[in-house]
Amino acid sequence: MRAKRGRLIAVDGSTAQVIPAAKDVVRALAAAKIPRGVSTWDASGIFTDLFAANGVMRDPSARTLTLLYAADLAFRLRWQIRPALEEQRFVIAAPYVETAKALGMAAGLPRKWLDELFRFAPRADDSYLVTESATHAPARARTYLDCFSATLQGGSGVIPPGDMRARSLAYLASLEKRRRIVRLQSAADVVLGP
Repeated sequence: MRAKRGRLIAVDGSTAQVIPAAKDVVRALAAAKIPRGVSTWDASGIFTDLFAANGVMRDPSARTLTLLYAADLAFRLRWQIRPALEEQRFVIAAPYVETAKALGMAAGLPRKWLDELFRFAPRADDSYLVTESATHAPARARTYLDCFSATLQGGSGVIPPGDMRARSLAYLASLEKRRRIVRLQSAADVVLGP
């Protein structure tokens, strides 16, 4: 007999609203008295250390940033996500895999390489897309999108921010069209189902 486990809920998007949207979902799950956990990017401190280094790592490439994101996600899976799933909790991962893939593809990384890199991450039970039209509290902390965009803007492979955003949104929209991700209209969608 298979043991019960929790649910992994991915909240992805190319907007600074991903983390605030995830916090709204956590509050909705709490109100519904559903056991929950949350896992946000930079749990390992990799990116905090990168920015605190003040020039030790100058202008990392999109590939380097994506590898660092994968390392951070491996940390999150080991110390936050899997333990919470084993405790039969709902775990909100914000962002999860698709945000990193969207930004990587927008920067010109091959889809096949990205798929192979993130093969270690379990597929989410439910995947939600956060867009600018979502109504969430404003983001105050630096996000992976900010980090990725700002770092690439300072490097040699400069991609205009509008192009980066349009390319990553196109990838996420293709997932929505294929029904691999659902647009998050409100945090109640997660509790009640889309």
